[in-house]
Amino acid sequence: MIEDISKNLASLKQEFRRTYSGTSHIQEIIPLSNSDDFPIDQKELDALHLFVRNNPIYYNSYEEKINHTECMVYEGDINKFWLNSISHGSSYQPFSPTWMLTAYIITSIAKTLNYREVLDIGSGDGRIAYCAKILGLDAHAIEIDDMLVELQESICETTKVDFKPVGADAVKFDYLSLNLEKPAFFIGGLAQMGGEMLATSILTHLDSELKQKTCMVLTGSYSEKYSLNDRKDGGWSSLIEKNNLKVIQTAVLPTVWSFNEAVDTPYTFAEFG
Repeated sequence: MIEDISKNLASLKQEFRRTYSGTSHIQEIIPLSNSDDFPIDQKELDALHLFVRNNPIYYNSYEEKINHTECMVYEGDINKFWLNSISHGSSYQPFSPTWMLTAYIITSIAKTLNYREVLDIGSGDGRIAYCAKILGLDAHAIEIDDMLVELQESICETTKVDFKPVGADAVKFDYLSLNLEKPAFFIGGLAQMGGEMLATSILTHLDSELKQKTCMVLTGSYSEKYSLNDRKDGGWSSLIEKNNLKVIQTAVLPTVWSFNEAVDTPYTFAEFG
């Protein structure tokens, strides 16, 4: 089911990209109700809209029918947060969010793989951790930027969904203090933009027992502008090979930064082999 929803979202995004005539800095769509193409629990779908409605990066919304699916189009601007996020010397990638439904899909995959905790590393506005929480998983959002942590705390308060925002440098954070049982680490930065260094640092902080229970969810890109040489596994093949990881699933889904591209963003799920 998740695979079908992923394909349908990718198709929906391409049609939206073709017809969108607005001028907003960012834009995304969320179906208004469950359907054959999007058989999502209505309460969970409503929770996705709740997050966006309570997120100040969005300033406008309107209904539109796309590919026979009634959607809410959300328009926004992340410039303020983007500029602040690049001011941190140890920040590996400026804030640029995935789509809300994409966050829901990739956390749903983690759930179907029987992972119990989601750690959203470089969590931005916390949408991946939020989705994990509404799916019944234990969630932690690790973010170094104070402005983004405050944004997450505000969203927790207004939505009444506590996805545990933590203001910390993900490279130095003590993950063992969380008493993790079977975690999925979602790495927000592209490998070519410091993500590999971040993921490597996290792996060195895990003991051998926890590593065997861990999944790394790696945000990649097939775009030549990020890597002219290695686009295998979205640019993560080096880290995967060095750490003897095994790719178990890949989902290619919309993000803000891939909106104008024909190929969307790959999320690679890798376990220790």
